[in-house]
Amino acid sequence: MRMLVLGAGLQGSACAWDLLRTTDADVTLADAHPGVLPAVLEEYRAGRLTVATLDARDHAGVRDSMASHAAVLSALPYYLNADMARLAVEAGVHFADLGGNTDIVRQQQRLDAEARARGVSVMADCGLAPGMVNILAAEGIRRLETVESVRCYVGGLPQDPQPPLNYTIVYSLEGVLDYYTTSSWILRDGRATRVEALSELETIEFPAPAGRLEAFHTAGGISTMPWDFEGRIPVMEYKTLRYPGHADIIRAIRELGLLGTDPVEVAGAAVRPRDVFVALVDARLRRPQARDLVALRVVVTGRRGGKPGTVTFSLLDLFDEQHEISAMMRTTGYSLSVTGQLQAAGGIPAGVTTAYEGMPFDRYVSALADRGVTITDT
Repeated sequence: MRMLVLGAGLQGSACAWDLLRTTDADVTLADAHPGVLPAVLEEYRAGRLTVATLDARDHAGVRDSMASHAAVLSALPYYLNADMARLAVEAGVHFADLGGNTDIVRQQQRLDAEARARGVSVMADCGLAPGMVNILAAEGIRRLETVESVRCYVGGLPQDPQPPLNYTIVYSLEGVLDYYTTSSWILRDGRATRVEALSELETIEFPAPAGRLEAFHTAGGISTMPWDFEGRIPVMEYKTLRYPGHADIIRAIRELGLLGTDPVEVAGAAVRPRDVFVALVDARLRRPQARDLVALRVVVTGRRGGKPGTVTFSLLDLFDEQHEISAMMRTTGYSLSVTGQLQAAGGIPAGVTTAYEGMPFDRYVSALADRGVTITDT
């Protein structure tokens, strides 16, 4: 069996390593500009790992590369996933991605009939949020006869926070800023409703080293779920977790216009404020040696057997010191790898589904537990 991983960044590298260490598959890790890979991949380079140079804009080349593999796992930026899914269907191979943009998922859903006809599984939103959080929320919904609320909380954070933001970049600062400036779709009174990013702060307690965290609305974490459950569940929402005080600082920066994307004139040149902000801040928020953590909680309330009931899933995952793999890489890259393995084994039906619709819950959670990513279930 051969597996193709698109994107040789942190998440893609974690996905490739997980495939190599848990299966006997040959793995191709492709990127337009493959850089220095994590040390854990080096031992495989002379054997089952092939590192390939492949530009996602070269659709013919990408389709040809896909055709010789059993499944394609995309750790590329979200805006490339619609084209990658289409090319995978044309090549007749399974496809999964990390998601992150609801409009892209809607485009992928239009491939459903063709994917079914070709016997191909296409699964969007297979990372952490969207992804793991959606799968857990859907399971909580299944366990109750009637559901009153679904509340999801996820955060990737440094174990040793440093002021002023107490935050370290774990993927893309541009992506984080999108979440801080884009309104979030939630369910209120059973209707899909928009709320402002960074709003409605609340406090959530986790075990050490996370401790007390603040939670606030951000976009995209539960993907298509507000529309899919509209009229059936009164309240559904997703909030990002940060250390206390983070949201107030970011809100002030946003209200000053420093995260804006409309150009302004500076010394005779047109400049986007956000570009300046990223250029100044990105390097200051990157701490390559920092140890991170991922905190997650999903709380579903309702009734079962005529009595009130609550289903709670929790996760606190830490940086893997032995292998130098971050918690964000583990929870995101491993999740993508598990998805691809299930697809290749015929465990996910043909057609286009999101992770919460098509993922077999028990097999997914068990596979993550085998990797040390342990979700507690109350």
